[in-house]
Amino acid sequence: MAEDLVERVLRAVDLVPAGRVVSYGDIAALVGTGPRRVGAVMSAWGSSVTWWRVTSASGDLPPDLAVEASAHWRDEGITIKPSGRGCRIGAHRADLARWADAYDASLGASAGAELLERDHRTDQSLDRA
Repeated sequence: MAEDLVERVLRAVDLVPAGRVVSYGDIAALVGTGPRRVGAVMSAWGSSVTWWRVTSASGDLPPDLAVEASAHWRDEGITIKPSGRGCRIGAHRADLARWADAYDASLGASAGAELLERDHRTDQSLDRA
């Protein structure tokens, strides 16, 4: 896996504000890759960042991670679904525009317009799902 991709994914995760979550797809749209590649990066290197702020598009985590994440989520005010597998992503999703701006600023670049448009399209498709 390209070192640059790993760095971009981990940087994006680090910039998710406390008390907020993003999906693998949100990160993928921001850094220019696919959600499965984001998952691969998180699986291999995600323990060094705030991994509990990254969920599936439905706000869920694998059962083993959901248990571990629940303490972090309680500390950050993220409410857990009755199923215990995740959170209501609509209630806790980070402001994707501000997150993309913070990401761009951290890179010292301004590639945000295209990324924001992709994020907006992703949000709309998730809202329809």
